[in-house]
Amino acid sequence: MHAMVLERIGAPLVWTELPDREPGPAQIRVAVSACGVCRTDLHVVDGELPDPVLPIIPGHEVVGRIEALGPGVAGLALGQRVGIPWLGHSCGACPYCREGRENLCDAPGFTGYTRDGGYATSVIADARFAFPLGETGEDVALAPLLCAGLIGWRALVIAGKAPRLGLYGFGAAAHIVAQVAAWQGRAVHAFTRPGDLRSQDFAHSLGAVWAGGSDQAPPEPLDAAIIFAPVGDLVPLALKAVRKGGRVVCAGIHMSDIPAFPYALLWHERQIASVANLTRQDGLDFLSLAPRIGIATETTTYPLREANRALDDLRAGRFDGAAVLVP
Repeated sequence: MHAMVLERIGAPLVWTELPDREPGPAQIRVAVSACGVCRTDLHVVDGELPDPVLPIIPGHEVVGRIEALGPGVAGLALGQRVGIPWLGHSCGACPYCREGRENLCDAPGFTGYTRDGGYATSVIADARFAFPLGETGEDVALAPLLCAGLIGWRALVIAGKAPRLGLYGFGAAAHIVAQVAAWQGRAVHAFTRPGDLRSQDFAHSLGAVWAGGSDQAPPEPLDAAIIFAPVGDLVPLALKAVRKGGRVVCAGIHMSDIPAFPYALLWHERQIASVANLTRQDGLDFLSLAPRIGIATETTTYPLREANRALDDLRAGRFDGAAVLVP
């Protein structure tokens, strides 16, 4: 197999040939056909997440077909198309797992962070965390659903009913969530980098009723706002934009420090919530719903060898939607 490997924090990924790996008990080996490039991958590569397992193969928006089954795997078959998400393992024994909150597991494993991911020609996965994808849709188009879509979905659920919804940071996750929210009948308000007219036009094309810079106030108070950009300064702005009793959901795994703000912004029962990882039920719910919605992901493809360029382009905001690596 071949992979792009992170050997040292802050260094470019290295094209590496590795021995083929055999799946262990309750594991599968998947031949990768597409792997999305997520902002979380940037956080791993740039050292913004603590204690990564190095060397590591990044990537956790993986689509491929099962090419080997380990002992004890049931319910999956050779040749079946599956998706592999960020949460790659949970202990099943801690209080959170026993409560059905495996996204908060005390001893988790994360694809592309603590266990090798999908910037490769094949990947070993815990069979419990491989989602059947069926045969509808192209592999490249499905890849962003495995994190941008799933985390966006969890954030949308936590946001509540929220007929008037704000999305701060209109990247891979927001461009999927905007379509889901519009399908649900919500009025989507998109907030982009100030002056980013391209992204604002993109948001309008996906059903947003309003789009403007993050430094602007929406035309009406919002019921909830989801922050996808890893920018703590957006939290007070979003609190100011939501109505009394409104909720602000921070959907990223990493965010810069939130600045001090007057208590008056939080008063009137406004709330701040965060999203941590996902559960298998999130995957089953969202991936079964996505075909009904007809989500169209905007993707820019890169050869696997050009993963460093894809990461640089993501960091600089050079494309709309999501980047996807193709072996």
